[in-house]
Amino acid sequence: MFEQTFKNIDDVLWKDAGCTSELDYTEQTSWLLFLKYLDALEQDKATEAILEGRTHSYILDTPYRWEAWAAPKQADGKIDHNVALTGDDLIAFVNHTLFPYLQSFKAKASGPNTIEYKIGEIFSEIKNRIQSGYNLREVIDHVDELRFQSQSEKHELSHLYEAKIKNMGNAGRNGGEYYTPRPLIRAIVQVIAPQLGETMCDPAVGSAGFLCESYDYLIANNPNRSSAQDRALQERTFYGKEKKSLAYVIAIMNMILHGIEAPNIIHTNTLAENLADVQEKDRVNIIVANPPFGGKERKEVQQNFPIRTGETAFLFLQHFIKLLKVGGRAGVVIKNTFLSNTDNASVSLRKKLLEECNLHTVLDCPSGTFIGAGVKTVVLFFEKGAKTRSVWFYQLDPGRNLGKTNPLNDADLAEFVALQKTKADSPKSWRVDVATIDPNTCDLSVKNPNGGEVVTHRSPQDIMDEIAALDAESAEVLNNIRGLL
Repeated sequence: MFEQTFKNIDDVLWKDAGCTSELDYTEQTSWLLFLKYLDALEQDKATEAILEGRTHSYILDTPYRWEAWAAPKQADGKIDHNVALTGDDLIAFVNHTLFPYLQSFKAKASGPNTIEYKIGEIFSEIKNRIQSGYNLREVIDHVDELRFQSQSEKHELSHLYEAKIKNMGNAGRNGGEYYTPRPLIRAIVQVIAPQLGETMCDPAVGSAGFLCESYDYLIANNPNRSSAQDRALQERTFYGKEKKSLAYVIAIMNMILHGIEAPNIIHTNTLAENLADVQEKDRVNIIVANPPFGGKERKEVQQNFPIRTGETAFLFLQHFIKLLKVGGRAGVVIKNTFLSNTDNASVSLRKKLLEECNLHTVLDCPSGTFIGAGVKTVVLFFEKGAKTRSVWFYQLDPGRNLGKTNPLNDADLAEFVALQKTKADSPKSWRVDVATIDPNTCDLSVKNPNGGEVVTHRSPQDIMDEIAALDAESAEVLNNIRGLL
């Protein structure tokens, strides 16, 4: 129903000089979607108040509401273009009046978990990049066509928004940081099997894919929820932290579209928090995350961790272990080299994981799982509070080369999810007794006894094929540019 509307929005943004990539398209769509959603939320609450015989206190003052500046309507319900701002007037209002007003909410909000605080945070972190007021008017008119009233409408919007995030991840630059393949996330959530009443956190939340899929899982597996349980799902179940501004905004919008009205997402650098300050009240039952690989944190940040390293993912893993409650469980994506690296930090971290947690499952993912990432990954599943006795490995082999046009799907992971319940042996799975592991190196290399050692390097032919494909893609882009000249 709304797919064409999203395409129309992208077509307009493509023409605008201020928007140059999928990242810009997603960012600009996000802030407009948020204001349209806020208008729908306010209307629902106002109607509810009337039915209950009370007055509704609007969050936004009248001149800043969607129907006042973005979509003033005629009697027939169509936008009144004699009143609606456009051109330079619209750009001036948005940049110099609307955004400063919305930014002010951060200071006057009663707390970080309120919708008011989210408004202030979002509009403090992004800016309007649409340079033409006529393009902006056209985009607003398209956004106004979208509806948030029914569950089916919200469901469709959430799927379309997920598609935008996926396209952003495939587009290059740093968009891939925000997108973890949803089939992989769903498999991780199924293994973790969250329960109502448990708290979940993703301290490297990105686009909030893990939290959104966990919410969907809990909704689907608990159809007879009480109103108190629904309130707990909304307010006291899902928590996330994100360092980057664009990902923060996308995470909030993604969770809103999945059904969380005021997501508990905080804009902060998780790794800048001192581990010594983590108290029992801060700990959670579940952590699901795909922390960034290879980034380098400053020396003063590294000082916060007992195992000091410049590898961002290794710092995050220490944070995850600290943040879990005793008996808490985690599903974490990490580079496969973590299992065998011989540097002091890697060895120390593996020892810590094996001694303080039960690392019960390792999912070995093939090349191409993460589009354009160029690294192989594993997923670590562990529970805090008991030593590891044995590790069950599963070597994911979809039987084809994964890539942009042939991505991972749910069927590829079905056998893993099924076998993991009993940790059964198979041609793709096996157990390793920790007593047989070298205590000095704690090497956990993925070596399938049923199929030989995993080849971690791609063949020269695979590399040449990828280079040829990239050259063809570049040639196509250049031809398109020539056609525009």
